[in-house]
Amino acid sequence: MAFVTGLLLIDAPASALNNQGNIPGARTENTVGVKSIRVKGEGAYPYVSAQSFRYWLRSTLEKGDFDWQSAPTFREKKIAYTDANPIKWWDDDLLGYMRAPSTKSSAQEAREATEDFAALTPITDTVTRVSPLRVSTLVSIAPVEITDDFGTMTRHEGDPVPHEHQFYRTTLKGMFSLDLHACGTFSYRQKTGYRNLDDNRLKEAEEKNLEPLPDEKSYRLPITERLQRITTLFEGFAQLEGGAKQTIHYTDVSPVITIFAVTQGGNNIFGHVTAPKSTSYGKTVTPTINIEALQEALTVFTAEILSPVYVGWVKGYQDEERAKLEAALAEGGALAPFADKIQISHPREAFKALIEAMNEAKNSGWLD
Repeated sequence: MAFVTGLLLIDAPASALNNQGNIPGARTENTVGVKSIRVKGEGAYPYVSAQSFRYWLRSTLEKGDFDWQSAPTFREKKIAYTDANPIKWWDDDLLGYMRAPSTKSSAQEAREATEDFAALTPITDTVTRVSPLRVSTLVSIAPVEITDDFGTMTRHEGDPVPHEHQFYRTTLKGMFSLDLHACGTFSYRQKTGYRNLDDNRLKEAEEKNLEPLPDEKSYRLPITERLQRITTLFEGFAQLEGGAKQTIHYTDVSPVITIFAVTQGGNNIFGHVTAPKSTSYGKTVTPTINIEALQEALTVFTAEILSPVYVGWVKGYQDEERAKLEAALAEGGALAPFADKIQISHPREAFKALIEAMNEAKNSGWLD
């Protein structure tokens, strides 16, 4: 089976993209801290949770001009769920879901009270779907000193109201993988994560003439619909927006560097091709390309790389490192044997090139 696997780097020059809430014991009662991983002897690694990253992507797709078909959500006291119908809704298909039936009168009343009740697909038993899209936590490439910023609210008469928040300067690194076979393919196996369709959804699949896959106990959408959903998802990656504290830090969270390819198997072959680089101040917050690691990955996994290796790199960000990569691809360079397989462009153009390749008839086997 084929996957799109890759990594991305986000430049966070002065940012607080994912926060943990108030810090107990801080000098002001409303001090907001950033999420970080603290490692003894090293320091703090700021991070953005995978849940936040998926929220950014989902919101980008919903708010942008993508024609993204987003599932309605429903709330019942302490639980919330989507319609859990991957045949209708693109995010239920690509981002997964879990929903169990409830016969409580309070649950029925809560559903009926929502404006999306008419769109709710009735459910006969529990349905779950493992997300075809997997993403990692976005973690700082190196430990950094987190800054405490002190401010006040002074737009009123009387004493100012103090407040504080944390922010950091770093590069965040994350990985992603999309299972192309699973996209638009819906199982009715009696197994947690794979019981995507209950009786009502099975009936809908049959009525809409989805392709039956009896050996897999699945139904599949037409390839044109599957491609539309997949390529739109990657358009969202290219134009990613989101993050906390944007009104005062204004961080562009679209990737400044991304490296990806269509591969056999979902293991990420590019996870170690970037590394932190020491600066003259002894800090390790800027990335470098590990040419030897990339060379090894391309050599070891040659037979498993089904597409060009797409490298998206924003000019103006770590230009010396980009020049080092380009030199390695030139005649006589360490990566020269792979020069015809690596395409370097802006990240948006890299995702666009992948989308164009996926729409080529000769590559339809990637979705099998």
